[in-house]
Amino acid sequence: MKITLTGSLGNIGKPLAETLISAGHEVRIISSKEGNIPAIKSLGGIPAIGNLQDLAFLTAAFKGADVVYTMIPPNFNVPDYRAYSATIGQIYAQVIQAAGVTHIVNLSSMGAHLSEGTGLTVGAHEVAKILNQIPGISIKHLAIPYIFTNLYGNIAMIRHMGMLGANYDANTRLVMAHPLDIAAAVAKAIQAPFAGNEIIYVVSDDRTTGEVAKALGQAIGQPDLPWVTFSDEQALTGMIQGGIREEIARLLVEVGVAVRTGILWMPYGKKTGSRSLEVFAEEFATRYQQN
Repeated sequence: MKITLTGSLGNIGKPLAETLISAGHEVRIISSKEGNIPAIKSLGGIPAIGNLQDLAFLTAAFKGADVVYTMIPPNFNVPDYRAYSATIGQIYAQVIQAAGVTHIVNLSSMGAHLSEGTGLTVGAHEVAKILNQIPGISIKHLAIPYIFTNLYGNIAMIRHMGMLGANYDANTRLVMAHPLDIAAAVAKAIQAPFAGNEIIYVVSDDRTTGEVAKALGQAIGQPDLPWVTFSDEQALTGMIQGGIREEIARLLVEVGVAVRTGILWMPYGKKTGSRSLEVFAEEFATRYQQN
């Protein structure tokens, strides 16, 4: 198969590319950085270097692909994240049709069915809504919950404040996925024949935030690491003081409210990933010691 991947060589994109290339597929990897060319070639991929908002470039990169993998490149410097995501979705829609692509695997989010009240997840909602309106294509949306590696952002809090916390309490349900499990699920979705519109849930573990604090604490030698509940106002102030732009901080607080109320989590059936919280905790400990 000829496959085009967005997402460059990130923590999902790289293992995804490795899996597909090792299976014998021709894989074109889109990246905005020329410095990634040697790494892409060393994997056996075909580099396509350019800007996702360049329609001519993207059309050429998509043309001839049996399947295209789409995702929203993280960009927290834009003035309006929802509008930015919608623009990316509209560009994908134009290019998919111009290039004659018929099969799409899209990295989405749990909660993307909701149009309001989910913070950053509204970006995934906008993209899915746009892609679903393209006539004559088949599409799989991989609905991803909280990604384990987002917990790396709490290392400074643990080191300097001796705790984990957010604007939800220690009994809050947290559905999680490991990047390698996500990559494996995307690779499986790409390689399996498909028609129509399908949502696939990717879940590695389903625990409480108190259990998250306990697992990470034990892994780093702090078995009594507490989970502390912040108010929405405290969470917002803390993020802004930590250097996060106010608009993004407000969206992150809204994500926290959605986690607290449980509206993000969909009935996903069985866990599809093999990497549990305890497996990730060992990876977290390694990163913690390095920082």
